Amino acid sequence: MIRYLVVALLFFVQACAQKTHFGPMVYQGTFPSNLDEVSGMEMDDNGVWVIEDGGNDDRIYQLDKKGQIIKTLKIDNAKNRDWEDLAMDNNGNLYIGDFGNNNNDRKDLTIYKVSQSELAKKEPKAEKIEFRFPEQQDFPPKKNSLFFDAEGFFHWNDSLYVFTKNRTRPYNGQTFIYKVPAEKGEYNAEFLGSITLCDDQDRCSVTGADISEDGKTIALLGYGLVFLISDFDFSNPGDSKVKTINLVYRSQTESISFQDKNTLWIADERNNSNGGQLYSLDIKMD
Repeated sequence: MIRYLVVALLFFVQACAQKTHFGPMVYQGTFPSNLDEVSGMEMDDNGVWVIEDGGNDDRIYQLDKKGQIIKTLKIDNAKNRDWEDLAMDNNGNLYIGDFGNNNNDRKDLTIYKVSQSELAKKEPKAEKIEFRFPEQQDFPPKKNSLFFDAEGFFHWNDSLYVFTKNRTRPYNGQTFIYKVPAEKGEYNAEFLGSITLCDDQDRCSVTGADISEDGKTIALLGYGLVFLISDFDFSNPGDSKVKTINLVYRSQTESISFQDKNTLWIADERNNSNGGQLYSLDIKMD
């Protein structure tokens, strides 16, 4: 009898040891093995759209809410130099942010617009929205001016809002905010201002962004942190009030999207120890 109790106890201990805790996030599913580097995500009524970052195919993937692939679309007239985020407008048009710029030396920043009607085709054709940051004069700039990488954006009121990823040395925590028209063309992005989220280089740089459908809340993602900005003032972003949510669980969180005004979905890239998963996060305000 004692032997059986010992065996049962060992199984119980092993099960507890294998259980992973994701802090306030709720696990929803795991991506298939061919989606290791999910870098952008956008939700719609049918599931989740995702992309992978630079070095991967020029494809977008529609997934179910468990992370399994429903369909794969090869995007025509587009090249994955460094795809970093997805956005969607109220008409169902999808925008692919090809503006990853780790070394701050790119002169070909592009957002690909894929219309809702094209998404029904096997190889949707994209239109190009090409832009530059007017404040960047050197490629690359000095180490204390490495503001021009970008991994997060969203669509709002006929425009696209890009939040840069700070790589300055020494790190000063500033995120630049730019506005770009959501139509085919070549543009100088309009600089709106900057915000400082926090001063931890390993956690505070923006890796994803989205806005709630009612426009009242912006969510910015860092590594293990979510920053919520309520009643954002597009004309004066520096005065924004930021609420920080510590996800507790540390992984390479790269993608974020609103399901509804009270719920965010988050994804992380897969590495040797964790990641490659979908989570939900309740952000309901009291």
